[in-house]
Amino acid sequence: MSDGKKLNTRASGVIAAAVMFSRLLGLVREVLFNSLFGTASMGLFIIAFRIPNLLRDLFAEGALSTAFVTVFSQRIEKEGEKSAWVLASKMMTLVAVFMSLVSLLGIVFSRQLVSLLAAGFAPDEMAFTILLTQIMYPFILLVSLAALVMGMLNSRNIFTAPAMASSFFNIGSIAGGAYFGWLIDHGFGQKALVGLALGTLLGGFLQLVTQFPSLRRAGFAFLPDFRWRDPGIRRILVLMVPSVIAASAVQVNVLINTGFAAHVGADAVTWLNSAFRLMQLPIGVFGVAVATITLPVVSRIAVDSDTSRFGPTLGTAMRLAVFLTLPAAVGLWFLAGPIIGLIYEHGKFHANDTLQTGIALQFYAMGLVAYSCIKVLSPAFYAINRKWTPMLVSFGSVALNIALNSWFLFHLGLGHRGLALSTTICAILNFTALYLLMLGPAGRLDSVKFLLSLGRCAAAAVPLGLVCWAGMLYLPHLFPEQHFWQRAVGLFATILAASLSYLGTCFLLGVEETGEAARIVLRKFRRKSP
Repeated sequence: MSDGKKLNTRASGVIAAAVMFSRLLGLVREVLFNSLFGTASMGLFIIAFRIPNLLRDLFAEGALSTAFVTVFSQRIEKEGEKSAWVLASKMMTLVAVFMSLVSLLGIVFSRQLVSLLAAGFAPDEMAFTILLTQIMYPFILLVSLAALVMGMLNSRNIFTAPAMASSFFNIGSIAGGAYFGWLIDHGFGQKALVGLALGTLLGGFLQLVTQFPSLRRAGFAFLPDFRWRDPGIRRILVLMVPSVIAASAVQVNVLINTGFAAHVGADAVTWLNSAFRLMQLPIGVFGVAVATITLPVVSRIAVDSDTSRFGPTLGTAMRLAVFLTLPAAVGLWFLAGPIIGLIYEHGKFHANDTLQTGIALQFYAMGLVAYSCIKVLSPAFYAINRKWTPMLVSFGSVALNIALNSWFLFHLGLGHRGLALSTTICAILNFTALYLLMLGPAGRLDSVKFLLSLGRCAAAAVPLGLVCWAGMLYLPHLFPEQHFWQRAVGLFATILAASLSYLGTCFLLGVEETGEAARIVLRKFRRKSP
């Protein structure tokens, strides 16, 4: 099998490290701005950013990225690099024109859009949220172009630069948001959120332009091309129609949750957002890393004369996602309170905010494995031209989420925790449906190996959970003063001990992915040794 049709596990490590850095910067941004502005004010900003951010997930990092990587990779395989670069120029021109129009329409109709999400807000809060939305809407243009460039580089097996691009978004939004906010209001009152909105645009610009040097080295020279009557363009657009919903069902459900959370209060919006931000760490570090290296590979296999490796390759990717995310889910469940308290509880983020955010994180964590496997599995349907399948599954997921939200919030009175639980239930059912529907087209997904791997990883997570529980129980007695650095060292030691117990148990149980991870580490040490 050619190198282009194998999973590059070394690349997944590079992507995981880069995405980890980006997620940590994103966490720093959340912590800083929650501390400066408080949960109520940040709730307004989150509502304002949610709409353009949803479009990023639907068009840029969801539908556009998935469809483009699929077609671009297959164009390289069938017609060569030159033809693929011509297609890239046409698509970049189309995206620039279309997303500019979307940005203008978003600015014009921002009042109607915000009203859908912030029905419970007071008139002055509503007006200010609309202003923030209008400022940030061009973000979708910048990030859509950035996602397109990312797809080009990933298809050429260049992973580091695109994986690092989102770090520059966080750097720009942190530095720009803090500086512009301070200029507008030295005390960081509500008006300073305008500075945070301007910083978001700066971050989107940096995410795009920092990838240009790698793109030039890969051989791409952009020339505006309005000749959009191209079979490749047509196929990308056809793939995007169902993918708009299917690739981002979880994010659509998060948007729905935001609307329901607004009925609880602006604080609840921030609690859910902060909890989901922590969820994005393992999803981004592990789930997205595995999905990024998998899609170009299965896309090439799908157009090859021998497609026998399609199912097993997809199965390998999902087993790797389970191996990496299951321990994270268990750890987040047990350590939700200490982690959030250590990271977020500063300034205007108080003890009750920690408690409520921790509860949301525990309910989100139960769906972490499903979230990550959806990232791997859903795009594979487009590689085999089964584009309508994940879309229909996602329709059902979104409808179920609305029904569960209404029941949990208005009938059972579970508040924001019910909204997190609803998202988790929908993600688990979404993945289950996608997996069952892929069994036929893929030929085989090595389901027995998948279930055995899941069972072994779950067994290995038991000692991990016990270590976390013991840390929660005994560390407060070891460090009764509970200073910040004492809590940080204690939490880090607990996480390290829990991780080692998981890896050791996986090794004893014969989990294949443990051996692969060990081989990657050993190869790196051998390269560094003289």
